[in-house]
Amino acid sequence: MLINFRKTSLVDYPGKVAAVLFFRFCNLNCPWCHNRYMFTDAEDAESDDIVSLEAALTHIEKRKNVLGGVVLSGGEPTLYDKLPQLIREIKTLKSTGVAVKLDTNGTMPEVLESLFSNAGTRPDYIACDLKLSPQRYAQLGGAAESLAKSVELIKSSCIEHEFRSLVLPPDVFSEKDITDLAPLAESSRWVFRPFKPASSLPADWQAKTAATAADVKKAVAFAHGLGANAVDPGL
Repeated sequence: MLINFRKTSLVDYPGKVAAVLFFRFCNLNCPWCHNRYMFTDAEDAESDDIVSLEAALTHIEKRKNVLGGVVLSGGEPTLYDKLPQLIREIKTLKSTGVAVKLDTNGTMPEVLESLFSNAGTRPDYIACDLKLSPQRYAQLGGAAESLAKSVELIKSSCIEHEFRSLVLPPDVFSEKDITDLAPLAESSRWVFRPFKPASSLPADWQAKTAATAADVKKAVAFAHGLGANAVDPGL
């Protein structure tokens, strides 16, 4: 199984030096997502970042005294049928302080529920995306009900977590979306980051305007006004 592997990251796991495993499949169709275009045949053949899962785990084992964490990202890692075994394997390095962070789009609550039910497969940190108003998740191929269940599981799990939203162009992500998502985030840490166009995106999204620092601050201030624990990581 091939994955995209980032050997060292200072930004993907709050407060920790981490390695990041990017799984290649996703069950949503977000046109603004940079990672969905991470894998092409050419990259599979030429990129040093494309490795087997086994090779990534070997590297993590060698660097377990340096790494503070391992991030399972994507794509959507909850689609990987051997995710519980993978988390168990990484957690065998726990004595050296290696923690597991799971990035998820919140579409697979049954997988989260299963992971949370066993100490050996419980992540140490979870980041869950809040992409659009729940009523609009069908536009991406998701379901509001699945998102709501995942969010409640995460909030009640006693696992450290955060929710994440991209500040997309205002014709896509508006104050209405923030208003609809705020009851899900409640008092949990809710991180807003700016959308940036890239050449890997569809042509119409390449032409979109990047969100500015002011746009992020405005979104955070609006969410604060709704009582949310919104965060601008750029501050």
